[in-house]
Amino acid sequence: MPLEFGTDGIRGLANDELTPELVLALGRAAARVLGGPFVVGRDTRRSGPMLQAAFAAGVASEGMAVVDLGVIPTPGVAFASAGWRAPGAVVSASHNPFPDNGVKLFAPGGRKLTDDEEATLEAEFARIAAGDPSARPTGAGVGALESDPAAVDAYAAHLVASLEGRTLEDLFVVLDCGHGAASVVAPAVVRETGARVEVLGDRPDGTNVNDGCGSTDLTALRKAVAEHGADAGLAFDGDADRVLAVDGTGEVVDGDHLIALCALDLRSRGRLDGGTVVVTVMTNLGFRLAMEEAGIAVHETPVGDRHVLEALDANGWSLGGEQSGHLIFRRLATTGDGILTGLQLLDLIARRSRPLADLAAEAMTRLPQVLRNVRLAVRRDAAAVNDAVAPAVAAESDRLGAHGRVLVRPSGTEPLVRVMVEAPTEAQADASAARLVAEVERLLGP
Repeated sequence: MPLEFGTDGIRGLANDELTPELVLALGRAAARVLGGPFVVGRDTRRSGPMLQAAFAAGVASEGMAVVDLGVIPTPGVAFASAGWRAPGAVVSASHNPFPDNGVKLFAPGGRKLTDDEEATLEAEFARIAAGDPSARPTGAGVGALESDPAAVDAYAAHLVASLEGRTLEDLFVVLDCGHGAASVVAPAVVRETGARVEVLGDRPDGTNVNDGCGSTDLTALRKAVAEHGADAGLAFDGDADRVLAVDGTGEVVDGDHLIALCALDLRSRGRLDGGTVVVTVMTNLGFRLAMEEAGIAVHETPVGDRHVLEALDANGWSLGGEQSGHLIFRRLATTGDGILTGLQLLDLIARRSRPLADLAAEAMTRLPQVLRNVRLAVRRDAAAVNDAVAPAVAAESDRLGAHGRVLVRPSGTEPLVRVMVEAPTEAQADASAARLVAEVERLLGP
């Protein structure tokens, strides 16, 4: 029963790879390493209550109290963790299909775990899984379990307060909650700002999260925005820690455009601390060129919001994010928040009194980007992948020169190698990606 953290906690097929027994042991290890009381929430998957109960049982068996926040977005748990100054856990597989689930952990204060903390947790989990004979508390020493029904309302009030009293009363917005955790809070929050709201994907049944809806499939949102003549659309993933947008014409505004829009806006208001924005290696080259032209420095990190957050905190910067729509407004939150990001975008549109399509087009021009996944028999670490493909990557980089970019990296959660190529034309990017995929398959096997 091994435990290995990926780029965002642990994840797997619920009740198969991710069993209640494994999650119970993780709860015990988390209580030993991070302390308590623990605040715990979940998204809308059918397996969520089962796995949350297992995690809570593990924490309580180590003598720590557990506060059940119910169905709540991941950033809502981080918000509660910061308020309680307590560790937190979210039972969610984010954008994955509903049969999957996972556990994300926050250290006290709502921050993501460091590499050292994850390593300590993995070691503690291994001791417990091996049959650690340490005595456990009994009687009144067993941790208490309680609920906090006010947690969602407190989080919602925090989101509304981020607008500093401004309203969105002139905007018409379509929300696609992806039948996930956004369903419990996003529509009410956006309506509270005064916006007119049409809602999709807000009827979770335990099996329909991310199913042809939300940020994993924008088809319904694009259609609804165009049909209703809305100013914008927002699509959330299962745990609402990320968002993608649709402009009034039905065109997608991805995470890179969202970061560019927000970076330029914060800089214009004197709120882009250090004049720097943090992005990952997956961010489009067009973003980098736009920021260079605007005089905004770009700091690059590996993939994963944890790395973005570490760079923000280490340097006192205020904005960072990922192409997936996972943005961190460090003055306002300790982690990425899809609903918060959506509100900041809508506020920008309202203050500028201009269509989102025009604002996005001015912020940056996206270069053609091709992404390919190469499935492997087993997960490979980054060092092994980099060593194997370095000559092929160098050859393609030389071929594209300054007008393109190549990235080959293993997935942090699945047995995949991800190939990304940016080039002046789609045809060039496709051809380069095809050559790299063939090399990855030849060198690393299926």
